[in-house]
Amino acid sequence: MDYAQLIDEYLAGPQTLRAAVAGMTAEQLDARPIPGKWSTKQVICHIADFEPVYVDRMKRVIAENEPTMFSGDPNLFAARLAYDQRDVAVELDFIALARKHMGPILRSLKPEDFQRTGIHSVRGPVALKKLLKQITDHIPHHIKFIAEKRAALA
Repeated sequence: MDYAQLIDEYLAGPQTLRAAVAGMTAEQLDARPIPGKWSTKQVICHIADFEPVYVDRMKRVIAENEPTMFSGDPNLFAARLAYDQRDVAVELDFIALARKHMGPILRSLKPEDFQRTGIHSVRGPVALKKLLKQITDHIPHHIKFIAEKRAALA
């Protein structure tokens, strides 16, 4: 695996997310044009909530021997973490800062470091390379839903 390329993709994610929501009004960000689905603002808050979760998981796997990593329920986060009160610009900045913070740490690692594992409370052993891939893919996964919302609003 080309870890340098994966790290580049991880670091590029926040800009891709910003581009996906560029020009949306507050009303559009809060709109729920697809019944049963989160608003764009809720999606952004969800992404922001899981950035520090993954930062913590990756740091622990790098620094500790097989640390325990706890699961998080996105629906509980959405229900209890004031998504309706949060500022999208702050959330986007937070996502970018979390990744910018991790960039030098990830770039300092040797290829064998990406084989280090933590023990997820539900999924069992998870290697650093998989954690990095999961969080790198998180933004593109949600951008397609943002695009669907934008199309439905058009």
